[in-house]
Amino acid sequence: MSAPHELTVAQLGAELQAKRVSAVELAEHFLSRIDQHADLGAFLATDRAATLAQARAADARRAAGGAPLLTGVPLAHKDIFVTRDFPTTAGSRILAGYRSPFDATVVRRLAEGGMVCLGKLSCDEFAMGSANENCAFGPVKNPWDVSRVPGGSSGGSAAAVAAGLVPAATGTDTGGSIRQPASFCGLTGIKPTYGRASRYGMIAFASSLDQAGPMARTAEDCALLLSAMCGPDPDRDATSLDEPAEDFTRTLNDGLDGLRIGLPKEFFAGGLAADVRAAIDAALAELQKLGAQLVEISLPRTELAIPVYYVIAPAEASSNLSRFDGVKFGLRAPQYADLEDMYKKTRSQGFGDEVQRRIMTGTYVLSHGYYDAYYLQAQKIRRMIAGDFQQAFTQCDVIAGPVAPSVAWHLGAHGADPLADYLADIYTLPASLAGLPGMSVPAGFGEGGMPVGLQLIGNYLQEGRLLNVAHRLQQATDFHLRRPEGFL
Repeated sequence: MSAPHELTVAQLGAELQAKRVSAVELAEHFLSRIDQHADLGAFLATDRAATLAQARAADARRAAGGAPLLTGVPLAHKDIFVTRDFPTTAGSRILAGYRSPFDATVVRRLAEGGMVCLGKLSCDEFAMGSANENCAFGPVKNPWDVSRVPGGSSGGSAAAVAAGLVPAATGTDTGGSIRQPASFCGLTGIKPTYGRASRYGMIAFASSLDQAGPMARTAEDCALLLSAMCGPDPDRDATSLDEPAEDFTRTLNDGLDGLRIGLPKEFFAGGLAADVRAAIDAALAELQKLGAQLVEISLPRTELAIPVYYVIAPAEASSNLSRFDGVKFGLRAPQYADLEDMYKKTRSQGFGDEVQRRIMTGTYVLSHGYYDAYYLQAQKIRRMIAGDFQQAFTQCDVIAGPVAPSVAWHLGAHGADPLADYLADIYTLPASLAGLPGMSVPAGFGEGGMPVGLQLIGNYLQEGRLLNVAHRLQQATDFHLRRPEGFL
């Protein structure tokens, strides 16, 4: 067989089924690569003993017969999911050393499917960021060019998969945090419909937006992982949808004849870099060859998505992060005068600049006299943005366009201007505000040989259709098969 890090999740599952490799051998191989490329900054925690114990259990399960395809295949989790076997920090100093007494539902379901966890992956602190430069434990580098960002907030997940340190990883997407790093690192990543995957055990940033999803090399791999992750969780997550688990691989090979792909004119306006536009146009031409029809549509409130998101998300964050105060878990300031002083010093010392910025913004827009002017108005426009999508879906079946206006930028390029990071989310925020499924699929390369992703957006519960379009595109192209040279 080829080297394990050259194989996809589906291929590794087949090798395990054929008994050409064991789960322990795969775990050993990937743990070695993690150590070899530690300077990438992708992993925040590993535990060799815990991983090998899971691998031995997977081998025993396969030996007993009837094990699922994913049994024994390694993965890693974004450090926003709580895990019993590994520490959970959410990329923040305020949770340094924290260990959860339980696993997040997504973690548990993938473990029940037999997958072996290699460790926890870096992320922007509490998932707040577009570059993975906001992690309290240092930035993550993009394997395609280590002088550039991998995207965020799931940058550790994207970098680890792109570098072949792990065949697949979990991520979370609040405003584009699966799709954008997948685009920047040449991967396939999907955010399902809000509520498809349980949020139980996923440390909350913005509760009405956060959603878990997989990141891997291929649409087939994402379909396998998403099938294992999704399903109702009414006893633990009141926002989970009452939709049964679904086999997303079932429709991967359906034809695209007659499929109407909507192209929002607002996504192809002046802010889009020429190199990204060229890659997107070429990918769309391939989909036309496969039988799809391109239709121009409009999402007229696209530009409003940025101010709406950066009112609603910080407002929810200011509430969710109030629990981190030094009382029950995590960091407590070593010196303080009284309880109020302990709160202030703990939060000042524990939270990074971006988190503090968003907490203050959120508290402001929820304060007396400003709630109606900002938060309530943002919620009204959010509903209008969702309505724009429903109007668009009367004219098309799938919406396509760029994931980001440019390829990955250089580390530190936006350090003095946090608004530059915010503006880079222009194409991913609308689908998040509407709660729609969206994904990124490799579409080519732009400036500096950096990857470009094609964004696909579907109507509610249409993840299977998105994965089908992505899979057929990947059968016609080889962008998803290419690897960064330093990590072959």
